[in-house]
Amino acid sequence: MSSSCDAILKALKECLLNSDCVQKQGHLPSECLKQHSNELPEQCQLLRKSTFECKRNMLDMRTRFRGNTVGMDAEKLRQQKTPPPPAQS
Repeated sequence: MSSSCDAILKALKECLLNSDCVQKQGHLPSECLKQHSNELPEQCQLLRKSTFECKRNMLDMRTRFRGNTVGMDAEKLRQQKTPPPPAQS
């Protein structure tokens, strides 16, 4: 898979691992996605939809030339959340 969807996939994995479906109910993350998707938090559901859109845009010939904007937006958000490294004196 292209690296343009990596940021979304990482966020989805983290969200699933922190969800009640995995933490409290003891399901596997894959089970939560397939069988218990309506029980997931809204953030995880939105990330799941974004992952689908990112993968679909990879196959769309119109977006292949322009670049995958779904994945690029997620990468920008991830960079904004990451604090800069401390300055060395």
